[in-house]
Amino acid sequence: MTSEVIIDVQPKDVSIALLEDKSLVEFQKEGRAASFSVGNIYLAKVRKIMPGLNACFVDVGFERDAFLHYLDLGPQYQSLHKYLKQVLSDKKKLYPFSKAQMLPDIEKDGSLQNVLQQGHEVLVQIVKEPISTKGPRLTCDLSFPGRYLVLMPFNNKVSVSTKIKSAEERTRLKQLIQSIKPQNYGVIVRTVAEGKRVAELDSELKVLIKHWEETVARAQQAPKLPQLCYEETSRTVGMLRDLFNPSYENIYVNDKVVFEEIRDYVSLIAPDRTEIVKLYTGQLPIMDNFAVTKQIKSSFGRTVTYRHGAYLIIEHTEALHVVDVNSGNRAKSENGQEANALDVNLGAADELARQLRLRDMGGIIVVDFIDMTKAENRQVLYERMCQNMQKDRARHNILPLSKFGLMQITRQRVRPAIDVTVEETCPTCFGKGTIKSSILFTDTLENKIDYMVNKLGYKKFKLHIHPYVAAFINQGIISLKRKWQMKYGFGIKVIPDQSMAFLQYVFYDSKGEEIDMKQENDLQ
Repeated sequence: MTSEVIIDVQPKDVSIALLEDKSLVEFQKEGRAASFSVGNIYLAKVRKIMPGLNACFVDVGFERDAFLHYLDLGPQYQSLHKYLKQVLSDKKKLYPFSKAQMLPDIEKDGSLQNVLQQGHEVLVQIVKEPISTKGPRLTCDLSFPGRYLVLMPFNNKVSVSTKIKSAEERTRLKQLIQSIKPQNYGVIVRTVAEGKRVAELDSELKVLIKHWEETVARAQQAPKLPQLCYEETSRTVGMLRDLFNPSYENIYVNDKVVFEEIRDYVSLIAPDRTEIVKLYTGQLPIMDNFAVTKQIKSSFGRTVTYRHGAYLIIEHTEALHVVDVNSGNRAKSENGQEANALDVNLGAADELARQLRLRDMGGIIVVDFIDMTKAENRQVLYERMCQNMQKDRARHNILPLSKFGLMQITRQRVRPAIDVTVEETCPTCFGKGTIKSSILFTDTLENKIDYMVNKLGYKKFKLHIHPYVAAFINQGIISLKRKWQMKYGFGIKVIPDQSMAFLQYVFYDSKGEEIDMKQENDLQ
């Protein structure tokens, strides 16, 4: 299996698509102004103690206060709290971490109000994004993830990933980390560290320790609370850190700044693989060029079609996700209804495993498969689902089919599920239902070009339109595009864009900024 990453950087948002054998399996999209807060560390104040929940609410600057449960304080909370007090007591000189005192662990079944009080200053890390009506979820058990290691202050243990099966390798890694890590730090060795040399691990450990030291220094100098003390890496680098593996063939980016950022990161973690990071400079939109746009249009939305006319209906409620499997207009199998139901259900299991990753669906997922009478067929379906979910990095649990033919899945939820709207609001009638004759659309475009060139003074710009319209404009030896170029200058470029609706158009200047030329009265 080969993997490719496509990164589309636009002025307002960034999209990241992960392709496995050209099939879209993961997709992330967020506004460039929006921050991805999981992993961020804040110095904040306890706003309210909730004895009944054995928890408290902490103000970290979000619209809703963040939630911190007693069990999320971490066993070494007392050590962290004492060290934090020593740091904050002296703004001029930073108290050295090597002198931090390791106090006994807090009680596992203790009470939060015996440990924290309203107004206390705490150093907290976000482990879950705000979801729906809930604020962020916090922990005081701080961690700094890297490519090979996870650094945990106030924890002297060294743990090795259970996915490393070789006893010799586990012992080697454990002894190696024990010999190079400073006092008062704990380390988790990740699976990708298997077979790595001491120089690579030591280099990353020093980087992670530096992150912790910078976090403490920012907390010491905090002018007011809440104060952001450590910010997770950008979405692109953060995703690559967790996903990067040697099977990647290419990482394509259409922005030079982000390209440099990613290449620097890859050169740090895999110096021999920097050539896979490539700057995309083609005329077509990057997502269209790699056939991602079409997959997004067909993979999101309420109804998802898969092989032979069968389809899934995916609904989201406040409590859970519900998936219904339908055979659609599929022809009956020669082997009978049972074989037909099994075939549809196995296809649904393949598509559902992809959809869970693609949409990043979390929490409880209930799937209504087509009823099957034979127990062995239900077992085959359960095993197929478990096999498909092995590629999923998120923690999950799958139960066999119930008597009613329902499968229950729980999947780790860190952030809200991705919801890409594939239904398009008509850009040509602005919701009124009537437009000018379509044959006059090119006249409208020419009027816009005339206005931009002769009134606004634009010499170079790109016109993004639907591929069908682009084909009409480009047809013939002396095409309509050629006539426009001869009349208004050769700085005009016509770009077919699959994300456009049929009579939609967008102008971009030479810097890639959108020129808003859409007017309602032009099209009615």
